Amino acid sequence: MASKRKTKSEKPQSFESALQELEALVEKMEDGELELEDALQSFERGIELLRSCQGTLQNADLRVKQLVKKHGKEALISFEDEQE
Repeated sequence: MASKRKTKSEKPQSFESALQELEALVEKMEDGELELEDALQSFERGIELLRSCQGTLQNADLRVKQLVKKHGKEALISFEDEQE
């Protein structure tokens, strides 16, 4: 049976699609019905997706920290202050 997994060069279009694909892979692997080679390929793809998601989250965290800096120092800004 041919595997329908994405190749290494195929990057997810968004964080959400990567997370959705990762969740589907985990569910499929947890079922325990995959042959060894398919399980290894799924695991490899899962690691790629995990790294992609982690990178996206790290970049988002950095952007948020840059946006909330005030006078060169990080400052917590309440949502109420932003809405005014």
